[in-house]
Amino acid sequence: MAAYDLILRNALIFDGAGGEPLEGDIAVKGDRIEQLGAVDAAAYEELDLTGAAVAPGFIDVHTHDDFAALLYPDMSFKLLGGVTTSVVGNCGMAAAPFPAAAALAKAFHPNQKLPEWEGYGGYLDHLDRHPASLNVAVLAGHGTIRTAVMGGATRVPTSSELAQMQAVFEEGLAAGVIGLSTGLIYEPGRHADTDEIVAMAAVMADKGGIYATHMRDEGSGLLESLKEAVEIGSRAGVGIQISHHKAAGRENWGKVEDSTQFIESAQQQGVNIHADQYPYTAGSTFLSAVVPRGMNQAEDGLGMMDAEGIVIASTSIQTEWEGKSIAELSDHFKLSPQRTAEKILKTEPGATVVLHSMSEVDVQMVMQHASTMIGSDGLPTLEGKPHPRLSNTFARVLGLYSRELNLFPLQEAIHKMTGLPARKFAFTDRGEIRPGAFADLVVFDPATVIDQGTFTDPNRYPKGIDRVFVNGVEAVRQGQHTGARSGRTLRRNL
Repeated sequence: MAAYDLILRNALIFDGAGGEPLEGDIAVKGDRIEQLGAVDAAAYEELDLTGAAVAPGFIDVHTHDDFAALLYPDMSFKLLGGVTTSVVGNCGMAAAPFPAAAALAKAFHPNQKLPEWEGYGGYLDHLDRHPASLNVAVLAGHGTIRTAVMGGATRVPTSSELAQMQAVFEEGLAAGVIGLSTGLIYEPGRHADTDEIVAMAAVMADKGGIYATHMRDEGSGLLESLKEAVEIGSRAGVGIQISHHKAAGRENWGKVEDSTQFIESAQQQGVNIHADQYPYTAGSTFLSAVVPRGMNQAEDGLGMMDAEGIVIASTSIQTEWEGKSIAELSDHFKLSPQRTAEKILKTEPGATVVLHSMSEVDVQMVMQHASTMIGSDGLPTLEGKPHPRLSNTFARVLGLYSRELNLFPLQEAIHKMTGLPARKFAFTDRGEIRPGAFADLVVFDPATVIDQGTFTDPNRYPKGIDRVFVNGVEAVRQGQHTGARSGRTLRRNL
């Protein structure tokens, strides 16, 4: 009788902890890694991986896959890029309470019908019964909770409303959510003051959750927004995760030198603060987040944008607008960029855009910093032209930034997307290759792995990722999805 279910032999093993790679074997039994090194035993399946590398499955710490995990449970757009865990519920947008979440889902997935659930517990239970092909960990969304309790109110909550919001979050914590997120440039998060967010985050002070924030301003007010995030985390007594660390808008390029130093200084003072980043000079969001206070306004939190740099990514009706910039559509409609954006929103209120607004020098500076982990922030609007980061983020870091540009060695790149986030988000026995760890594994070719999606042709999957195992089950074989759905919900402290 075979001692193991699977042995990966003669692989170049990256442990996820940042150590030097080692050549050897990985023995898997059930959902766990049992042995490393020279494995002198037999298995039901053995693969000779000579010339290939094995890393822990990539952990995408910043996603908006809440509803995609239910609607597209194969999750090919993540899995074929090596991702074995998605952290959902970012930017204050999450899966509960259901009525507010369902309205949000219509923006991400027009014309798709969701099953109903009750609270975060109901959402997680549904995923347990109908698993996706990768693991899912859930942040509670402040914006979704606020909408459920206060509707569209732009004022400070009453004590009763705040108590209701805290109760919703407490239900989520009891169900296993891993923290709280905010989106402080979006409706309704931008109307919340610091005290409101502290009161919400403090609910998890003794429960180990973290505060993840899309800050108020990633442009001219970058440092002030960072200071607010640290104040919130410190007053609430929780760890801090800065979402998609960047300086948006040409006039703000270079400010990441100060923001990375600020994070480093805070860490030296004992603050539990990290950041995530996607490896592109363009971001993506809803068009409505760019224009509510007017085009070319720094105070909207996105920095100065010109009309050429705002490109329509997805629409539900006027699909011919996809891939065109506001400048192009402005010429077509014979309207100003502002009026053009308003016209688009009247017809397509959920339109998403790609925003070309960052400096490559800044991207590299943030990526090299020890506080930075990797998160795609992709919008899973699969019918349109989503930002290529949705599927290609991790291969781009490995192939372009590590191998070709030599920003850091491969083991450091892998640590940023495995061991570092697993420790920050308290994912037990994940993010590392060692005996006892879950067998979330990615087999790739370090010489050829690279992103292939572009802004004009974004739905191309990366090259060089051959096999992916999720909880010991092969979900990708020779670059093709096997149909396996072995993902699990990663609940806090479980």
